[in-house]
Amino acid sequence: MLKKTIILYLLILMLAGCASTANHQRAAELVNLGMTYVQNGQFDFAMDEYNKAIEINPEFAKAYNDRGNVYFMKGEFDLAIKEYFMAVDIEPTFAKAYSNLGFAHFEKNQYAKAIKHYTSAIKINPQYAKAYNNRGLAYYASGNFDLALLDYSMAIDIDPTLAKPYDNRGTVFLEIGDIEKACSDFTKACELGECSTFEMFEDDAFCAFTYLAMAGVE
Repeated sequence: MLKKTIILYLLILMLAGCASTANHQRAAELVNLGMTYVQNGQFDFAMDEYNKAIEINPEFAKAYNDRGNVYFMKGEFDLAIKEYFMAVDIEPTFAKAYSNLGFAHFEKNQYAKAIKHYTSAIKINPQYAKAYNNRGLAYYASGNFDLALLDYSMAIDIDPTLAKPYDNRGTVFLEIGDIEKACSDFTKACELGECSTFEMFEDDAFCAFTYLAMAGVE
């Protein structure tokens, strides 16, 4: 009798494990489908898929993170923040969700909170170049140009193929009057595909920035 009970118990555990695996796989499929909808700009359809994924697997951190991204793209930053917090509560090492928290607070002009969350992302993943770049943006917006420069430079050291950190660092150099370094960074950013600042000044003889800086152009 005891042997039969043990076998039955083991069968129940095995079936429960199979069901759990199947649920996780199905939830992952729904999240992937949601991402496809997001790429096509179909946010409502994406939200439906994320909701289904969370209903099937309430502990799926990525589903909350991605649902937060939809809220973010719709400009509903408070709702996005709630979703990102759910993601990091479930998965405390989810660096991307912390970075997204930082981005949402940045959009709300809450720079101290943004810096805090970007820092959490960096502690989890010290090679997270985009988090350094984004924290640099928060430092810059706070008026802390020295720390912004350090973060942009760190992002570049980690991933020299990222264009944004060069463009952002160039903006700080321009702000503090280091025209030569600004010129160098804007040129490099454009070589990597980010030419917005380069083109802004190109018609006015690129690298002849002195009169622009004196005029307070931003």
